[in-house]
Amino acid sequence: MIRLVLFDIDGTLIHTDGAGIKAFGRALAMQFNVPGDTDWVSFSGRTDTGLARQFFLKHKVEPTQENFRLFFDCYVHWLDHHLSQTGGEICPGVWRLIHELRNLPKRPALGLLTGNIRLGAEIKLRRFDLWESFETGAFADDHEDRDQIAAVARERGGRLLKEPLRGEQIVVIGDTPLDIRCGRAIGAKVLAVATGGSPLAELRKHNPDWAVTDLGKVTAADLCRK
Repeated sequence: MIRLVLFDIDGTLIHTDGAGIKAFGRALAMQFNVPGDTDWVSFSGRTDTGLARQFFLKHKVEPTQENFRLFFDCYVHWLDHHLSQTGGEICPGVWRLIHELRNLPKRPALGLLTGNIRLGAEIKLRRFDLWESFETGAFADDHEDRDQIAAVARERGGRLLKEPLRGEQIVVIGDTPLDIRCGRAIGAKVLAVATGGSPLAELRKHNPDWAVTDLGKVTAADLCRK
């Protein structure tokens, strides 16, 4: 029985019109007086803390705890600003799938497994009234490595449900090969959805349990009976 369903955010639940990428650039320029150019790196499937470290190294900013704090304090300010200025949207099928999962006779817990820092995730999801849909989660504050974030998400899900969880009791939903990999790292089943940075054919090469063009193409019953 599936006891926990973990969702990625960007490209899986929502599109933000690049608000996070813009906020990264603004925070770098404001806090460290370095170019805010972000075109040279792919954000898809990455963690905020890992990306910040990569930018620090490129611009010879010491990756100290204080510099991470300065950066992310500024980042969340600009993230909130850019989200208020851009449209963005919830990805197709998201609300329906969440509603179906909530209404299963033996409903799983719903959580987040994301490369966003926690406050960034909350700012993004509150913008689309999605934050309260999730009972648990793990974030880039917990670890820079996405596979380790997945392990934290499994542990927290188990604490919420008051039972240790086996991999086969978990479904991870994401839009990149890195989401598939981190799901496999904890032995979970994986649903890959092509609403983000990776086309369906590319996702299928990584052998997820399901691969769909959008979340409207899968039902809660599909996920919880396999």
